[in-house]
Amino acid sequence: MRSTTILRRVVGVVTLFVSGMDYDQGWVIDVHPRWRNPRCGMCCRRAPGYDQRPARRWRHLGLGRCRVWIRYAPRRVDCPDCGVRIEQVPWARQESVFTHDFEEMTAYLAQTMDKTAVTKLMAINWRTVGAIVDRVIAERLDPDRFDGLRNIGVDEFNYGKHHRYLTVVVDHDRQRVIWTAKGQGSKTLGKFFDELGLRRIAQLEYVTMDMAAGYIKSVRERAPNAEIVFDRFHVQRLVSNAVDEIRRAEIHKLAGTAAAAFIKGCRYPTLKNPWNLTRKEKQKLAIVQKNNNALYRAYLLKETFAAALDYKQPKRARQAIDEWLAWAVRSRLQPMIKAARTIKKHKEDILRYVKARLTNGIVEGFNTRTRMVTRRAFGFHSAKALIAMIYLCCGRIELDPALP
Repeated sequence: MRSTTILRRVVGVVTLFVSGMDYDQGWVIDVHPRWRNPRCGMCCRRAPGYDQRPARRWRHLGLGRCRVWIRYAPRRVDCPDCGVRIEQVPWARQESVFTHDFEEMTAYLAQTMDKTAVTKLMAINWRTVGAIVDRVIAERLDPDRFDGLRNIGVDEFNYGKHHRYLTVVVDHDRQRVIWTAKGQGSKTLGKFFDELGLRRIAQLEYVTMDMAAGYIKSVRERAPNAEIVFDRFHVQRLVSNAVDEIRRAEIHKLAGTAAAAFIKGCRYPTLKNPWNLTRKEKQKLAIVQKNNNALYRAYLLKETFAAALDYKQPKRARQAIDEWLAWAVRSRLQPMIKAARTIKKHKEDILRYVKARLTNGIVEGFNTRTRMVTRRAFGFHSAKALIAMIYLCCGRIELDPALP
């Protein structure tokens, strides 16, 4: 096998010729594209040559501890659309000093480890890692990710002190983050609908979210045909918070007594699902039933509400919710009455869960992954860097540097 063939296989790019090699603090491989006529580096169209620049290097994946560079003197072309531009080369992206394989490996490592570890492994600085991630995202993020959207989830993500937020939109059907931007509320989500366009907005069926007023306003104004589905967890948390508030009120009422100390230890028995209760917690709940009518009534209200949302028939679920609202209003428990008023106000959007069976669980899962990425990096200085990492780690961008 010829040495040039071996070097071409080392580089891993088919559409080039290897003309030579020398050693200068690493292997420097001289190459040139296989195509005869140069192509514009912006639009990739063939264009007449303009002049030729001095030889330059592109960093390639190393061989063990030995670094590898690709060397070539690029031509400039006079593109009728883009003007005078550096020609396209098959081994690297435009305006990059690294080869495709090097950037693919760097982005793959950034998906699974912190940037500091990537910088040590690839021998580059962390700003360069961020720039490589930006270029990979610009090329690999699916441009058709907005097509065919039917069910989406919307949530906010707090990424730093002083109330710095991102708005995140997730595709339920394809299970990936499709859009994220700095900010929260109606105006920020409105930017997503601006990018989506009227035709694709009309195809939306369900939008899952918590009870954030800004997101509700934006969906009702910009996507009137889409039906809002409130996340079941957030709805049930309203009732659970009411139970905990009643428990604390009972502790304050019985302050200084043994009963108050006992109720203080009943937080988890009153909030956990019945099938998750331990033997000791069941015993505590039985004592609450005998000795504290208000707290046990609140517990029953919580479990009855959860059972109402378990119905699969919308008619039965509606009847159960109506009965629960009547009971909650008559319960003489102010926190529960307040929760019932909120539930009554948003009853239709809550009941829509029974029909759609969609929750914001997938969005919360991506938020958890984003939180892991943020902590792994010890925070981000800008929203732009975090957004790029969200797309890289949660946008279904498949990277496999082992592929030839």
